[in-house]
Amino acid sequence: MAAAASPGPVAALREVGFWLERSRAETHRVKAYRRAADVVDGLAGDEFARRAREHSWRELAGIGPKTAAIIEQACAGEVPGYLAQLRSEAKPIAPAGEELRAALRGDLHTHSDWSDGGSPIAEMMAVAAALGHEYCALTDHSPRLKVANGLSADRLLRQLDVIAELNEQMAPFRILTGIEVDILDDGTLDQRADLLERLDVVVASVHWHLRDDRDTMTKRMVYAVANPHVDILGHCTGRLVEGSRGTRPESTFDAELVFEACRRYGTAVEINSRPERRDPPGRLIELAVEMDCVFSIDTDAHAPGQLDWQGYGCERALAHGVTAEKVIDTWPVEELLAWCSESNG
Repeated sequence: MAAAASPGPVAALREVGFWLERSRAETHRVKAYRRAADVVDGLAGDEFARRAREHSWRELAGIGPKTAAIIEQACAGEVPGYLAQLRSEAKPIAPAGEELRAALRGDLHTHSDWSDGGSPIAEMMAVAAALGHEYCALTDHSPRLKVANGLSADRLLRQLDVIAELNEQMAPFRILTGIEVDILDDGTLDQRADLLERLDVVVASVHWHLRDDRDTMTKRMVYAVANPHVDILGHCTGRLVEGSRGTRPESTFDAELVFEACRRYGTAVEINSRPERRDPPGRLIELAVEMDCVFSIDTDAHAPGQLDWQGYGCERALAHGVTAEKVIDTWPVEELLAWCSESNG
């Protein structure tokens, strides 16, 4: 992400959050900086000027010694020391994936604070644009996933209005409307069909009953990817290989049948870039390549700094034989949307 030489205090605090998220820091560490940014951003101009004169930042709830030091240094026109340290310590993500990462035009699976993400839509999309994307799909969760504050039909409709307004402000960058919709036990989808039809991108994922037997899981997934509204099959095995949530084994299903359905019905197989997922496993990526599937390489980002994780997926894709022309988020936006529309029958 291009960084300002001497950002203001709000930008500095948010950039600290970005680098911490990118490096997979503990959530509570990141929240302190993002909360402080929100506090400062909410100050009226006269109060901001007064506190800058009085150096009274720590009187504000949500601002501690570390965040106050960043604000002071940024107000003085300096690059705060901690921010400079984080910038210098940042390492390239998955260098072996750089060539494919450079070919990507967008990200098709992201979350905001409308569901279980940590940041507003505008901030997520501003960072996506700063990372060089031409477009980015917002795919917050569907209603059944209550633990993730999934979007009811009414909330999804309100979100579409917000995205329309932001698209006017952020052009030519394009926010694509979308959803990560749950695949239910019978393979149907957890949102109204008429709303799914309105969206640019629909990612369908299994989040419930991941230990269903092989036949049941295969039927669920095939039925879902054959749905004309589904564009992408998200994190298909559901596995977790590391991280604070612990580990989780792969779901069992007939991958040949599922990937054949993806090929036949025009549904991309997601290569999920989250380090704790790395889904699908390499052998399944290779099988999907052999079966002539197309792919999306997505971050599944729940925070701005995680939007820079796409390189992890690119590295894995190249290692297992995926070529750029088979990755739908390398396509220009109009070509991508035309393909999504065609796959919707």
